Amino acid sequence: MRHGENKQASRLVKLVAATVLLVVAGCSEIIRNHGYIPVEEDLQTLTVGVDTRGTVEDLIGKPSSSGVLRGGDWFYVGSKMRHFAYKKPQEVDREVVALRFSDDDVLQNVERFGLENGRVITLSRRVTETTVRDVTFIRQIIRNFGRINVSEALGG
Repeated sequence: MRHGENKQASRLVKLVAATVLLVVAGCSEIIRNHGYIPVEEDLQTLTVGVDTRGTVEDLIGKPSSSGVLRGGDWFYVGSKMRHFAYKKPQEVDREVVALRFSDDDVLQNVERFGLENGRVITLSRRVTETTVRDVTFIRQIIRNFGRINVSEALGG
């Protein structure tokens, strides 16, 4: 009978160990990226005043968002979401790269915006003319992007 008791105890220990491993694995943090932001090296290949909408598309690709004013400027939007166990996903970083084009589709400006303490900040700007007046649109993109409930959008 002792052999049978040892076998049951061994199975119980294995079951408890497997359960602990599953619980620990389920509680690990997962970071997911949403959207697309071109890397800085690719943005540096763009030449303000020279590149056109077509050459920009060839170099870094076309974004999923574009503006409705002034010929459709391009906006690359990306965010990082932290998923932890059963908790609601939390956005930990958000960034927007705005490419401004002239009426004849020549690149006028490359701007990178981020979010710091809930406020929109300019991370970098290469410009032939100032476009600060359009920052409110960028703020709307950055603020509203965080309101998307990913689990509801995916049907879960």
